[in-house]
Amino acid sequence: MLLVSSIQVSSAFAESAFPEEARPAVPARTVAAPARASPYSPVKVPKHAMAYYDLYGGVDNLHVRRTASGNLIRFSYRVTDPVIAKVLADKSATPYLFGQRSRALLQIPVMDKIGQLRQSGPLEVGQEYWMVFSNKGNLIKAGDRVNVMIGSFHIDGLVVE
Repeated sequence: MLLVSSIQVSSAFAESAFPEEARPAVPARTVAAPARASPYSPVKVPKHAMAYYDLYGGVDNLHVRRTASGNLIRFSYRVTDPVIAKVLADKSATPYLFGQRSRALLQIPVMDKIGQLRQSGPLEVGQEYWMVFSNKGNLIKAGDRVNVMIGSFHIDGLVVE
């Protein structure tokens, strides 16, 4: 009993020793949700792969980037050989973007007055071209690896920036 009363007295004394304004602030603990990271490291396409795509597809300077708050994925490339890369500008070939992690298959959206959100027509050497894929629901995130498939043309393992 003596022990219990001494604990109550000491706690009451400690509270009266520090007025409400002068009490040391105790930082509130916040628990941050762990960030879900991609299992892939964001590395650039190796030089030997770039040389392969240059010879095989007639393109280089390949980039896949998220735009419009992640609702669109932009695939851009530079043409080095227009004869080999003509399948990229073919309007009859349907382009797809396949997410390796999410297994999502994205298509190019078609706007009423504009048509497909991609460049087509005759290709020129050294010119950059692009196409935009709809990423509704953010199925593909930055750091994910994707494959671009346009007819018989396939580019595998590009990292989304």
